[in-house]
Amino acid sequence: MQTLEQLRAGALTGTRHLKLGGGLKTFPEEIFTLADTLEVLDLSGNALTELPERLPELRRLRVLFCSGNPFQVLPAVVGACEELTMVGFKSCYIERVPPAALPPRLRWLILTDNRLEALPPEIGHCEALQKLMLAGNRLRALPESLAACRRLELLRIAANRLTALPGWLTRMPRLAWVALGGNPFCADEERTIDGGISWTELRTGKRLGEGASGVIHEALHGTGDGPFRAVAVKVFKGAVTSDGLPASEMAACLRAGTHAHLIPVLGPLLDHPEQARGLVMARIDSRFQSLAGPPSLASCTRDVYPERIRFSLRSVLALAGRVASVVAHLHRRGVLHGDLYAHNILHDGEGGCLLGDFGAASCLPGQGDRAGLERIEVRAFGCLLEELLARCQAGSPEEAVVLTRLRALEAACLDEDVAARPGFQAIQARLVALGAHFFPLPV
Repeated sequence: MQTLEQLRAGALTGTRHLKLGGGLKTFPEEIFTLADTLEVLDLSGNALTELPERLPELRRLRVLFCSGNPFQVLPAVVGACEELTMVGFKSCYIERVPPAALPPRLRWLILTDNRLEALPPEIGHCEALQKLMLAGNRLRALPESLAACRRLELLRIAANRLTALPGWLTRMPRLAWVALGGNPFCADEERTIDGGISWTELRTGKRLGEGASGVIHEALHGTGDGPFRAVAVKVFKGAVTSDGLPASEMAACLRAGTHAHLIPVLGPLLDHPEQARGLVMARIDSRFQSLAGPPSLASCTRDVYPERIRFSLRSVLALAGRVASVVAHLHRRGVLHGDLYAHNILHDGEGGCLLGDFGAASCLPGQGDRAGLERIEVRAFGCLLEELLARCQAGSPEEAVVLTRLRALEAACLDEDVAARPGFQAIQARLVALGAHFFPLPV
């Protein structure tokens, strides 16, 4: 409550970003003293059930987080805040979204882990919507009007009650990242795989990282009959995440099989003392680092790269070829990665790479437009290629020719006519042919 005390004392005058916690049951009126400057307001983790009708007086407010509060209805007053572009009400108890609750400039809406059974048709009026996160609700269908949101790029509809994939979804012109596992139409494809590695065979060490779906530790694996090997153990948190269910991630990871540019999965984790689920994976050499950082509030759907990072044409061609190869492999195996981003790719600076993080992945449904889902992921690849090429320059006339051809491939992958995009096998073939002309490209 220290921040609230500072606010009351006038010590936060002029602030643009405010986070208040401590079990608040009512909206502090003192927040309105920041009406001329406040842009980001985070009231997550409190006990709020409503917001004041005065909320639009915060005339510069662009981002509102109210996750982890016991709201049952998304407050209609949210829609009256004309500058709001990002709204987050994750893990509340929301059962209904009134049409009036949708701000006119909405770009990013997070309603993960609630109790929604339907969305209002008026969501189709949100022309600026780019990111819609609905995993972990009770949706049986999506409104047809959502097809009018032609700027939509990321959609999370995993862990709902959808019995079929909406026909319009695979025709969305800019959709690139979609998570749909854990719905009835995917259930037959997410069967449990037998076998695994027992917790008793592992000696866990320090934490290596943490994502939305789980925590990763270093470990040694051995049965006593031979030398121990270095591994990484991912223990799932067990709850629905922004991307979906740990069970969907696990099924997709195991179904993906092996590939030179996938982080090797050794098997599911068994016999955890708290009955947690998990995966045992190969330990990755420390020379591999994330290609970029995840999207920011400002970039919304695009990754954030170090300011001065540059790539040689050789490394771009190698990276693109290897990523296309591994994603083509996934689709042959019936897996949609769903989160094909630079921040989920580890690279060694010389074109070597490993694709990881299957938190949004799903086993492709047995029926439906699987080719259309692949073309959605092709657009994600096009975004990645665009970002790499923006940080690459040709050093010779011959390289300039290659760069031109890569930009033509980028344009084909980003084509807003989804059916006109190439598939991953065709993309891989074009990159291999281009590399063979310029320099050998092992994939």
